[in-house]
Amino acid sequence: MLIVENRKDIEAEIGKIGCIAFKKGFYAYVGSALSGLERRVERHLRNVGNNKKLHWHIDYFLACPAVEIKEAVFAEAEERKECEIAANMHLRKELDFIENFGCTDCSCKSHLFFSTSLTTLKEHVYNCFYESGMKPSYCFF
Repeated sequence: MLIVENRKDIEAEIGKIGCIAFKKGFYAYVGSALSGLERRVERHLRNVGNNKKLHWHIDYFLACPAVEIKEAVFAEAEERKECEIAANMHLRKELDFIENFGCTDCSCKSHLFFSTSLTTLKEHVYNCFYESGMKPSYCFF
């Protein structure tokens, strides 16, 4: 899961979803790294100026100048867990979400969640990992 800060209200074109308004605040993006965690996080950290191909919804969001990855929270699992974690995040009534973001290949409502409070968002992120039976690790950027 990526913890991302958006430093100002923006609108961004997100692939085939179209233009989305993103409020200033903090976002948690639920994804998988089946091809390798280090390579996936490195890919997300690369900026667009390095000719990064925009493929996933998160790529478009991260390409916005006001957006910055603050932390990656992760856990190794034997099976895919991102939809279970996204479903847990969705059940948390204090968090808003961006409908259809990051979930074109599943039936989830969203894989991107929002809070004005970094502390609140991180609390929900870590609790979702624990509730899914995983011990989260993290790295800061």
